[in-house]
Amino acid sequence: MAENSRKYLDPQNLAKLRGLRLRARTVVEGYIAGMHRSPYHGFSVEFAQHREYAPGDDLRYVDWKVYGRTDKFYLKQFEEETNQICYLLLDISASMGYQGPAAPMSKLEFAKCVVASLAYLVLQQQDAVCMATFDSQARSFLRAAGHLAQLENLLSELENACGKEKTALGPALHELAERLGKRGIVLVVSDFFDQLDSVLWGLRHLRHRRHDVIAVQVLDPAELEFPFHQLAMFRGVEEEIRVVADPRAVRRAYLAGVNKFLRELKAGCRAHGIDYLQMRTDRPLGLALANYLAHRARFSR
Repeated sequence: MAENSRKYLDPQNLAKLRGLRLRARTVVEGYIAGMHRSPYHGFSVEFAQHREYAPGDDLRYVDWKVYGRTDKFYLKQFEEETNQICYLLLDISASMGYQGPAAPMSKLEFAKCVVASLAYLVLQQQDAVCMATFDSQARSFLRAAGHLAQLENLLSELENACGKEKTALGPALHELAERLGKRGIVLVVSDFFDQLDSVLWGLRHLRHRRHDVIAVQVLDPAELEFPFHQLAMFRGVEEEIRVVADPRAVRRAYLAGVNKFLRELKAGCRAHGIDYLQMRTDRPLGLALANYLAHRARFSR
């Protein structure tokens, strides 16, 4: 693995994810021995091979005859069984490059670590990963694969991904929704700073395609707390705008606007059956993901 790509896979983050799985909440096309609910059932499904039992697998698929001979648990796999696909959609627009005074890295670098960690987790659970980057439109598209070499391909894509263009989440997600193949889990990793109606329109399109959608919002602590006190020039990250302002005079209005946007985004996701996860770039990535996955697993059984 290239040294310049290792920075996206922190062993401490991966350790927090050990033993956890990304489970589908809705029926998707693909499963491994009952871990993900599949739409494929019936007598036409033919036996293909055995697979060793792993904690969390459905005991209905244990081959008890094999257990009687070997004293080990093996599960039956069938021809119609296909790996679940996890689609990782990464926002690389210019606003993702922001890094406040208290943050250890930019939102984009943090988001890349999120994507890499999830890809590692999904591939370890023998599922397939597809990754796309976008800003105002799709910029790269890594086709789905379930082999471990896919992680190297994904890390290489992440290393080359940089954000310079404006955000247009709605059109970009609309375009990607049409490109994604069979149903799976879709994680959109973004700051979601765009017109709310457009953002929700794009997310709804993914749900309309019957994907299990998770909106992962990556935010800098300065965007949430506005920790500025002295007269300063504020510069737009996607527009050539410069404004000199006293932070103390605008702080209350700024925080009210941001909090209103976040509440409405979360409510809009909930209304359309979309999971919402907020992550701060100044807090441990592994712990936040582990808590979310554990919570999701409890409601996916």
